[in-house]
Amino acid sequence: MSFETVGRLLLVAGAVLLLVGALFLLLGRFGLERLPGDIVWRGGRTTIYVPLGLSILVSLTLTVLLNLIFRR
Repeated sequence: MSFETVGRLLLVAGAVLLLVGALFLLLGRFGLERLPGDIVWRGGRTTIYVPLGLSILVSLTLTVLLNLIFRR
């Protein structure tokens, strides 16, 4: 790979991270830290949080964005 290709890949990865970060901030502002499908288990002094709903949302968002970016 050439430096130009690596540079473009890093720019795209940075843009995707920026968009995902903005999505997380927006979700927090609208009170959607816990989406339907998220699992929270509290027992004693331990809390286990499994964000399945958020994982699915991020996966779908990244799939759409990456397909739009790399489709040529």
